[in-house]
Amino acid sequence: MAHHKSAKKRILRNAARATVNGNRIGRIRSFVKKVEAALIVGDKDAALAALKIAEPEMARGAQLGVLHKNTVARKVSRLTARVKAL
Repeated sequence: MAHHKSAKKRILRNAARATVNGNRIGRIRSFVKKVEAALIVGDKDAALAALKIAEPEMARGAQLGVLHKNTVARKVSRLTARVKAL
């Protein structure tokens, strides 16, 4: 257990941030899964629409520091290539 007041505050803050960041990552994953589901079905229009929604969410995750920007760039690139290949 922390002994200093600031360390105790830091523990509480870290727990709160972990919850928020976990929710953000879950939200991003949900949007990516919608794109992948459309890809599996083979519906290019639905995949494009889902990608247009997923891409800004992923970029926002990188901007907020939840995901690394290169990770987001790589994932968006791969999803775009898969949609284009349909």
